Amino acid sequence: MSKTLSCLAVLMGLALGLTGCQLPLTRLNTPPSGSVLFQDDFSSPTGRWQMTLEDVGLAGAYKGTFRFLVKAPEVQIWSTPGLEFASARLEVDVARFGGPEENRMGLICRYRDPENYYFFIISGDGYYAVGKVTQGKPVLLGQEQMQYSAAIQTGWAINHLRADCVGNTLTFYVNYLPVALVHDDDHTTGDVGLLAGTFEQTGVDVIFDNFIVLQP
Repeated sequence: MSKTLSCLAVLMGLALGLTGCQLPLTRLNTPPSGSVLFQDDFSSPTGRWQMTLEDVGLAGAYKGTFRFLVKAPEVQIWSTPGLEFASARLEVDVARFGGPEENRMGLICRYRDPENYYFFIISGDGYYAVGKVTQGKPVLLGQEQMQYSAAIQTGWAINHLRADCVGNTLTFYVNYLPVALVHDDDHTTGDVGLLAGTFEQTGVDVIFDNFIVLQP
């Protein structure tokens, strides 16, 4: 932040008892609530998202969506656009494209590295969870296992997901209905993104569209 020359003189001469200058107020450049911070409908490649092409699965742009295909059991794959936010509201549309209903698909926030982030997931058979990975250890928050919610559309239906990461409060919405609210202090800032994963059955295939990050 720049200061006027007269105020600099005051700061440098405090020991001499100089007075009579007031430092200018600093206006915080925080976008208003609801402002779009980032969005991608995947209609054309932006080069921001991490692509995955490995034996365990793949992630990348596919016909105007972002697709995950997970080929190994008990594996989670994610992609991030290389951004950083402290507080953010994430929204996306997701649908099962193939594979078993028992899957994982959702959002992540405050991603620092593969061993530290928060996740918000649903499954194709109607279950949800909010959790974190800290130093590589995954833990669910506010629940011991994934919980069923009638808000989740099962089968091949499209689900609209929203995750609010604001301060130490994490709120998860499915199809505009709140399903979970938890508090945690471990992760304070980081990237945002998408994820998909398997349980015992392989071949999880999901697509995402209309990803948006808003100022909460």
